[in-house]
Amino acid sequence: MSAPRPVIAAAADAGANSVHLLVAELADDRLQPLADESVFLDLGRTVDVGGELGPAARDALAAALAGYAARARALGAVRLAFVGTEPLRRARDAAVAAAEVERLSGVPLLALSHEEEGWLTALGVTGGRPVSRRLLVVDVGGGSSEFVLVSPAEEPRVWALPLGSARLTERFVRHDPPTATELVELRAAAREVLDGAPAAEADELVAVGGTADNLVRIAPAAATDQLLDRSQLAAALAALAVDPAAEFGARHGLNPRRTPLLPAGAAILEAVLRRYRADHLRASEAGIREGLVLALCRAGDAWREILPELVPGRPGRESRRPASGRMQGR
Repeated sequence: MSAPRPVIAAAADAGANSVHLLVAELADDRLQPLADESVFLDLGRTVDVGGELGPAARDALAAALAGYAARARALGAVRLAFVGTEPLRRARDAAVAAAEVERLSGVPLLALSHEEEGWLTALGVTGGRPVSRRLLVVDVGGGSSEFVLVSPAEEPRVWALPLGSARLTERFVRHDPPTATELVELRAAAREVLDGAPAAEADELVAVGGTADNLVRIAPAAATDQLLDRSQLAAALAALAVDPAAEFGARHGLNPRRTPLLPAGAAILEAVLRRYRADHLRASEAGIREGLVLALCRAGDAWREILPELVPGRPGRESRRPASGRMQGR
């Protein structure tokens, strides 16, 4: 009997800062990336200013996703899904944007709820495998931060805070590099919001997304184990306040449009460690897109309807796991 053919699926998410694409092959229950790309569109700031995306941002979003659809199909993707997070939940013209995306790409753009976003992130971080410890996963976005607590004995818990790297930067940072006073203000604001966050007991903290990835790149000690502790975050904040963002980013190979947001992102992660009484967190490269690819491969077009069943950590059962390479749906 021949082995099942590997499945290739593609997922893109439109967040407050960037629009990302992942094309990956699922074989032997493991994802092998074929393409991993992003473009910085700053949609969250656009929605903050006017309450909507507007024609220019809608055109840029539709063009980016149409290009991603073509790229994914050229790589053999048989399932594609596009999702929007924080800016799409708030934009008055989100439905117009979604229609333009589908017209150009042939793929619907779905605005995720906070809960769906958390479930997909948990699915990506765990690979859909049962967990043996309590994991608290945090995704620091541009406009909000999403949390999901996955436990072997309890239903997953998801919550969100109106605290993001772009929003915090816009509020407090007026100089490049940020001044010592601005760093104090960033830290104080992040702590104030986190102090009101839901209580949670976790054995491990995991951070996903661009903030954690980029902070690992500027913390040499984190390169081998992907761990960021309080002292490393404090050192990163201090280093980011020495040189202009363009110079600092070029030296470390960072996206020049993301670098100015890193002080706020580091302040948020620092506050997360303080709130949940942890010494360090682990940066994970897997997140919402990996979760969406897994959901597509395991549930086909029905992924959104059965997403809660795919998330690990639900007591009394393992996540639904069709045989590798099998697709459901049309």
